[in-house]
Amino acid sequence: MAIPAASAQTRDGPAIVGYGKTFPTDGAQTRPDAKLRYRVLFNITKAAPSPDKLNPSLEKVARFVNLLAIDGVKPSPGDIVAIVHGPATPSILQNAAYGRKAGGKPNPNLELLTKLKAAGVTVAVCDQALHGQGFQSEDVVQEVRIDVSALTTLATLQLKGWALIPD
Repeated sequence: MAIPAASAQTRDGPAIVGYGKTFPTDGAQTRPDAKLRYRVLFNITKAAPSPDKLNPSLEKVARFVNLLAIDGVKPSPGDIVAIVHGPATPSILQNAAYGRKAGGKPNPNLELLTKLKAAGVTVAVCDQALHGQGFQSEDVVQEVRIDVSALTTLATLQLKGWALIPD
């Protein structure tokens, strides 16, 4: 029987505290497998619903890492990659550049980006989207890698065996 959403309890993640909350899943059938190597690529294109909110797709990456960690699975650094492009591009900007796009608001994703990197997640941004939207390399936070394009990152990593999770 499903638990009504209003009464469901969430728990803080063991890997990325404060982000990517999960629900207890006692009795779930398919769980992370510690024998597998999780090489996963997240395609992040959606913007947050408003400039003062976290990017929900970046938070989904944190949830994935937390779900793995609950079952004792810790991917190697670089095995989880999130490529940011399209409307999501401002999510990885320093406050000054973000504020130019968001009416002076600070970037609410900065702490999450720091925690993702600390957990071994590679967050990359498409240089084509970055420049196409009028931003420069210097506008990107240091935790984020700049890739030539999301198109090549998506193709290259999938051809190398990464599982794709779209947003």
